[in-house]
Amino acid sequence: MCGIIGCVLKDDEAVPVLLECLGKLEYRGYDSVGIAISANGIKVIKDQSKIHQFAKNPDLNELSGKSGIAHVRWATHGTPIKENAHPHTDCNNRIAVVHNGIIENFKELRVELQNSGHTFTSNTDTEVIPHLIEKYLDEGQNLEEAIYSTTQKLKGAYALAIMFVDEPNKIIGIRKESPLIVGKGNGENFLTSDVSAILSHTDQVIYLDNMEMAILDGNGVTIKNLDGDSITKEIHTIEWSAEMAEKQGFDHFMLKEIHEQPNAVKQTLMEADEINNIIKKFPKFNKISFVACGTSYHASLVGKYLFETLTGVPTDVILASEFEYSASTLNENTLVILISQSGETADTLKALRIANKKSHTLVIVNVVGSTATREADDVIITRAGPEIGVAATKTYVSQLTVIYLMAILMGGNDDLLKTLENMPDYMEEALKTEDQIKEIAGKYSKKTDFFFIGRGYSYPTAIEGALKLKEITYIHAEGYAAGELKHGPLALIDDDVPVVAVIPPGISRDKTLSNMEEVKARNAHVIALGSSADETLKSESDEFIGLPNEINEMFSPLPYVIPMQLLSYYISVERGLDPDKPKNLAKCVTVE
Repeated sequence: MCGIIGCVLKDDEAVPVLLECLGKLEYRGYDSVGIAISANGIKVIKDQSKIHQFAKNPDLNELSGKSGIAHVRWATHGTPIKENAHPHTDCNNRIAVVHNGIIENFKELRVELQNSGHTFTSNTDTEVIPHLIEKYLDEGQNLEEAIYSTTQKLKGAYALAIMFVDEPNKIIGIRKESPLIVGKGNGENFLTSDVSAILSHTDQVIYLDNMEMAILDGNGVTIKNLDGDSITKEIHTIEWSAEMAEKQGFDHFMLKEIHEQPNAVKQTLMEADEINNIIKKFPKFNKISFVACGTSYHASLVGKYLFETLTGVPTDVILASEFEYSASTLNENTLVILISQSGETADTLKALRIANKKSHTLVIVNVVGSTATREADDVIITRAGPEIGVAATKTYVSQLTVIYLMAILMGGNDDLLKTLENMPDYMEEALKTEDQIKEIAGKYSKKTDFFFIGRGYSYPTAIEGALKLKEITYIHAEGYAAGELKHGPLALIDDDVPVVAVIPPGISRDKTLSNMEEVKARNAHVIALGSSADETLKSESDEFIGLPNEINEMFSPLPYVIPMQLLSYYISVERGLDPDKPKNLAKCVTVE
């Protein structure tokens, strides 16, 4: 949640640079925005608004300085109003702080500080931080000491960027659990929540670990540990270009990223040799546990079917937020596979740390250098490139590709590997349904409920389709294993509830077709996805989306998800919504 950016530059252009970088972080939050500039004191401007609206504030024209911090907010504590926007300051406006995360004990700290004379102006958990720093400065500590003392009082997750009026053109960052990255440029340096924000300025980054402090000033960047000692950190080169994080002519990032999926799969397939090298080192496991959240959880469900079918190893799938309740079943013969687009998802990181104590851990992530990559036993990087839209699309198919590669290589089936290599071509074919789906979206955009059904490998596809619709259209949608309809949900079906039926050719086709007939008998409108050669399915459905007949049911999750992503996207647009920025959601969930 929330996006942080800070910079120390050679000239007085901090305001336009910060605003430009903030625009790349808006997917992390969009409730409110604020900026603080160090120039003859600390000047703060903030408001409840979108970034493009905030950038028109005439007061920004009065700001000029070489360094500053800025923030875009996804509200947790305190409603999204101007007073709760970041940056937050101390009583005398000497300290400015922006924060990503949650301070769990802020209420106790706030009472303690108020009792000693501090005045608060917001309802946020963040505001205790500048007041604590102020307290320790007043007690005689220097700035670094005061920041470390403050963090010792905080419970929870945080990434902080801090400015102090007595040390202009210096920014200090520190993190615990929430991501914070240093960007090293040519005479200019950055702090950010996400590398995509600074790619137009530098591709050289340092990933901070927990309780490491980054000091940015006119002399460069210094990284210190908890003892205050300077340490040397590896500098990573980001392979993404700034252009990769732009819309490139598409109306929304989500649509661009849907179209990038065939290439994302091609790029991820290039990891086959690396994945095989990892697999060769594995001991013999008698159990596999997938751990993930949201869309990554749905990819994991496909993994369960694949691993049990191709390797015969019992496999379960556990929501990361529920993982601790299953920890007693882990042992050294369990492989725990954790999936996270960002590698910073709080629930998944907690599960990783639990699993590391008992089992072998492997993470599948899209961000090199993220926290998960530094803590797991093994790492597989998906090659999706930057994904800006909040609703996961190309990261989902990239995760699926890694899972397919692992299961096929562990199962030793070269023929299936060749089939997998054909999937990008079939995904290109799926994209050709776009005009048809846009027309279907216009017919169904005013519906209030949807059902998605599928069996076997199509069941995870169905629940992923339902999630996409919920995320970006705000229509109530449910995904079900088709055979479960008659165990309760069928009572909700009528002529006003569209049912999306995922029915590729294969062993589950006939039974799912029967389930489709059950909803048709209750007057439901059916939108069916299946083989273009399936004449029965075509005649029995109200809307039929045909995909190549050659697509094996086992591999259908890759191409079949594309029409459902497009359906959700175009319904969102029909309803006048912004599919890139769904309400109440953020791209990276860094709090539990």
